[in-house]
Amino acid sequence: MPRLLYGNKQTPAARIKFMPFGGKRVLSLESRRAAEIAELIRKQGGDPFVAPSMREVPLEQNGPVFNFAERLFGGGFEMMILLTGVGTRQLDRLFATRYPPEAFASALRAITVVARGPKPVAALREMNVTAALVAPEPNTWREILTVTEGRPERQIAIQEYGRPNPELVAGLEERGAEVTAVRVYQWDLPEDTEPLRQAARRLAADEFDVVLFTTAVQISHLIRVAERDGLVDRALGALRNTFVVSIGPTTTEALEEFGVHPAFEPSHPKMGFLVREAAERVGG
Repeated sequence: MPRLLYGNKQTPAARIKFMPFGGKRVLSLESRRAAEIAELIRKQGGDPFVAPSMREVPLEQNGPVFNFAERLFGGGFEMMILLTGVGTRQLDRLFATRYPPEAFASALRAITVVARGPKPVAALREMNVTAALVAPEPNTWREILTVTEGRPERQIAIQEYGRPNPELVAGLEERGAEVTAVRVYQWDLPEDTEPLRQAARRLAADEFDVVLFTTAVQISHLIRVAERDGLVDRALGALRNTFVVSIGPTTTEALEEFGVHPAFEPSHPKMGFLVREAAERVGG
């Protein structure tokens, strides 16, 4: 049982007794904010096991990205859809290696910019660019199609976020748009996969009470390492009988592709809401 620090004289066991998770074993596959989610789980009385499941890696060949830049800077697009803050910043940094620092921002100001929620909006703000359209929560491809419905733009670029988004591309193409996907990074397994393999083994052995998913890629990477150890069927079987929480619709869709149906999604697609509301549901 992990030791909990709350600034009083109660023992950890006594304190957990009154916390929502009640000492239950909680698996998270969060990578970038692994330490933060572990602490959030502890504060809710859970016993966390956090196994980083992915890393962002640059594509080995950036030739297509620079081909896209030439077309963008030449006025070849009417709209650009930015799906992540990370990808927006990376495009800006990458273009600055060959073009003037303000080239990307200037090109965006000349076209219609669509942001998938607050993270790309924040990245654009750093570049002094304002998005014309912002997809509301839960920030999926469906909301993007909704906010762009009826728009006249037909030459559209999409900054992808680690994997293709065929539903979004198909929806735009059905309206007669010519869509160009720009992929500047991809998700891969972490360099050290042992924690993730251990998570798969423990999951297959039914050692977790709650599993939290904070992005869609996590389930595919978990199954990828489970497959290496011949644990796919057992791991999926355990997930289907465990209290699984998804941060939002995109992640839920990815889970359901594997036959895993989350118990619920939090009221807001944020990590703090995810952990707190999961604890409340489990405690209730």
